[in-house]
Amino acid sequence: MIHFVWPWAWLILPLPWLIRRFFPAAKVSEQAALIVPFLQDFNVAESQQASVSNKPWALWIAIAAWCFLVLASARPQWLGEPIEQGVSGRDLMLAVDLSGSMKEQDFIVNNQAVDRLTATKTLANEFIERRVGDRIGLILFGTNAYLQTPLSFDRKTVQILLNESAIGLAGESTAIGDAIGLAVKRLQDQQTDTRVLILLTDGANTAGEVTPIKAAEIAAQHQLKIYTIGIGADEMIVSSFFGKRRVNPSRDLDEKTLTAIAEKTGGRYFRARNTDELKQIYQLLDQLEPVEKDKQFFRPRSELFFWPLGATLILAALISMARLRWR
Repeated sequence: MIHFVWPWAWLILPLPWLIRRFFPAAKVSEQAALIVPFLQDFNVAESQQASVSNKPWALWIAIAAWCFLVLASARPQWLGEPIEQGVSGRDLMLAVDLSGSMKEQDFIVNNQAVDRLTATKTLANEFIERRVGDRIGLILFGTNAYLQTPLSFDRKTVQILLNESAIGLAGESTAIGDAIGLAVKRLQDQQTDTRVLILLTDGANTAGEVTPIKAAEIAAQHQLKIYTIGIGADEMIVSSFFGKRRVNPSRDLDEKTLTAIAEKTGGRYFRARNTDELKQIYQLLDQLEPVEKDKQFFRPRSELFFWPLGATLILAALISMARLRWR
């Protein structure tokens, strides 16, 4: 259906008629008589005046141009069919570690060894895609914490910016406390039923101004629930000058602190040693934080004002060209 954003613009439609009806026409000022040598000069002027008065179609074109102009001023829009949109009332912030240790290649994706950040991106994209109805934001942290994406229903943009992130982009160290503090700052003023932070890291807090435990206490005061995920394999085989040996690539992972953060805020700590476990964690988070609460509808709008506006310009151009021919 067609909808007018400014329907009150139709009130000016009779304006030209009102001006002509209630305001007197300008009086032609009397001029001194001129002596001309040829009488046919007066005949030319009279014929031009007659040509104007004998063309009523010009008046109808002007009326049509005015109607189209008023129509454009009312700003017509085409309203499409209502589209259903689930809304959960939940604000979900995803904090991803970009420190140097995330380059450890101890994950397998599509039968190929990849670093921890690549595995995180692959499965986090699927998780974000399922969060219909949630407002999602993205925090990237290393030595410093940065808000990469503010809270938004635009899941596609969040996915794009997550995929564009790179190891070391925020520094080589790990500021877990600062990442939590930034999430609290961005979520504390939001009028929502549930605030959730999913924090994914593979190390311990080695930078930042706020300790993780202190940041977790502040988060608990603002009803921010934190789910922490420790990522990284327990062991892997590496080759060296002395042959192959087993190492623990997650020896720096501070599981005690991550568990304490989750417990203080009413969340849970998860351990992701491989791709399958990380995928199961995201599926479990879907169960712990269900996505849809109620439904809303919106109707897509398409602007139409440029069509009557274009018609006005064309008609005005026709009148102008006609007046030039009459002269």
